[in-house]
Amino acid sequence: MTTRRNEPITFYIDRCLGSKRIAETLKEAGITVETHDKHFAQNAKDVEWLPEVGKREWVVLTKDANISKNQLERMAVANANIKMFILASQSLSGEDMADIFLKPIVKMQEFVRKHDAPFIAKIYKSGKIEMWKDHQTLLEELEV
Repeated sequence: MTTRRNEPITFYIDRCLGSKRIAETLKEAGITVETHDKHFAQNAKDVEWLPEVGKREWVVLTKDANISKNQLERMAVANANIKMFILASQSLSGEDMADIFLKPIVKMQEFVRKHDAPFIAKIYKSGKIEMWKDHQTLLEELEV
């Protein structure tokens, strides 16, 4: 599904980002945000929250590097029809992560509207956004 131009985009902040600082920064910029702890138990597994986030068509922000290594996690993203941005850099402060997500927020919104779910894109310190696993690639992984 492609998000239409006039539809609002809600960003879901995964608990691994420590959500508070990032949520505050994005909300101050007028971005609609939902946080993990507002909707799910602190220790909820990805397989528990991904389907619900997918139903609500929220766009996931995460730094979960396991997704790049774990085909089952990518399959869960595909099954839930998720649009996801993974922070490519690790070991950053909450303030740095907030700035990295805020700087390209307009580009991220355009990216979300342009690309069908599911997808996983990487976002870099520079603000560069790069498709990592597109709709077709993720759906092909489901068929394996």
